[in-house]
Amino acid sequence: MKNRIIRIVKNDEGWTFMETLIVLAVILILTATVGFVAVGNLDKARVAAARTQIESLATALEAYCIDCGNYPTEEQGLGALRKKPETAPSSSSWGGPYLYKDAPKDPWGYDYEYTSPAPDGSPYGVRSFGADGTEGGEGKDADIKSWE
Repeated sequence: MKNRIIRIVKNDEGWTFMETLIVLAVILILTATVGFVAVGNLDKARVAAARTQIESLATALEAYCIDCGNYPTEEQGLGALRKKPETAPSSSSWGGPYLYKDAPKDPWGYDYEYTSPAPDGSPYGVRSFGADGTEGGEGKDADIKSWE
C-alpha cells in the first residue's frame, strides 16, 4: 500500500469576531454622520414648508377678499376659507371653499396664527411659531411670518 499523505485543511472561511466589530463600528459611524446631516436638512425643509403653506394661505385669503370684499375677522379665522362664516361680517358672495381641506397645521404640528390686521399694518397676518411653538426664538424656533 502506498503512503498516503492526508492533508488537514483548516477552515478559515468567515470573519473573526474582531473583524465583525470593526465593520459594525464603521457602519455606526457612517450612520451617525448621515443622521446628523439629515436632521439639519429636515429643519430647513420644515421652515421651507411653513413658508410655502403661509403663501398658500395668503393666496386663499386674497381670493376670499376678492369675493367677499373683506378679509376674515380674527374670530372667523382661517376656518372661513373652508366654510362660509356664520358670524358677521358674512357675505352672500362667498364663493368658497378656498382651501381643499381645513387649514393645515404647521410642519411642527401647531396651528397657524391668523391676525387681522397684521402687526405691520397690512390687512392680515399668518404666522407659525416655529419648532418651539412659542413666540420669538432663533434658528428652527424662529417665527415665520407672512408680513416679513
